[in-house]
Amino acid sequence: MFGTEAYGVELTIDADETERLLSVEPADVSSAPELTFAKNVFIPLTTACRYTCTYCTYYDPPGAASLLSPDEIEEICERGADAGCTEALFTFGDDPDDRYTEIYERLDELGHDSIHSYLRQACEIALDCGLLPHSNPGDQTREQMELVADLNASMGVMLETTADVQAHGGPRSKSPAQRIATIATAGELDMPFTTGILVGIGETATDRAESLLTIAALHERYGHVQEIIIQPVVSNERWRGGSPDLETMRKTTAMARAALPEEVSIQSPPNLAPVDELLDCGIDDLGGVSPVTDDYINPEYKWPALRELERIADTAGVPLSERLPVYDRYVSSEWLSPRIEAAIDADTEAGRRFRSLLG
Repeated sequence: MFGTEAYGVELTIDADETERLLSVEPADVSSAPELTFAKNVFIPLTTACRYTCTYCTYYDPPGAASLLSPDEIEEICERGADAGCTEALFTFGDDPDDRYTEIYERLDELGHDSIHSYLRQACEIALDCGLLPHSNPGDQTREQMELVADLNASMGVMLETTADVQAHGGPRSKSPAQRIATIATAGELDMPFTTGILVGIGETATDRAESLLTIAALHERYGHVQEIIIQPVVSNERWRGGSPDLETMRKTTAMARAALPEEVSIQSPPNLAPVDELLDCGIDDLGGVSPVTDDYINPEYKWPALRELERIADTAGVPLSERLPVYDRYVSSEWLSPRIEAAIDADTEAGRRFRSLLG
């Protein structure tokens, strides 16, 4: 039995369900009838982060961390819009702690008292440029998420794992319970949400099953999880622990498909995972791919070109289609704010492009 009651979220995962999921093999799931992807522009709002995970190259220490200016945000968004992107993917480390004095001094100069306040301005810039914001600000309190939710078509945070792993350790360790609480908060706020697990950071197969069942339980409660990402950890300048082998990725991907209802997409990032070898394991989405910017979280692993996605779909023998950062079933007043609905319904080039991608 696995359970968590931290941060006001109570979840219990039955041991029998865990064992059932551990028995799932790729042959037990079906290949998807189609593959989808989103065309985005990657905007690293700040590289400051309160955590120091040993596999992450995204964060910079105090004194070296950057913060994009409004002009830089606008320039990136305009390039993305010109390239036909629909999504402005805002990433940054989790809410920077008070070690980042230079970041907070810069925020103060820009008229903001928090990174979330600045994120709100950044989302306004993206919308004005004709892009739909999808923000990944890490752990968030309800107050923080409420501050930016109405300007986002969808949001996300990787659960990564429900286990306490050494890779998250140290004086500023990442808490699985806090991650779970963030996903639950999104559900309470009716925010279409992307989450997922990180494979190969010291967790066990049982940990992976419990993580997937935790996401499934949160979706069953709120109905807000639009996709989950099954992402392998990859070697980089900070991580020399290796990557999970193909058998592990196939097994875990199949487990994800079996754990979540069919409506929830299973995403495999083509710049990080051996997608060709996972096509029969239930994946149906290739994530956000940028024709303009790098993957700043994994800069050594370049985005594939659209023709590579088309090749992957051809290999699977299924059609490839572009989607919005918010999945079709969430495009309604029940889930989207008036501001996002207005952007999709607008009689503008961007609005017409958004609507053209809806099923």
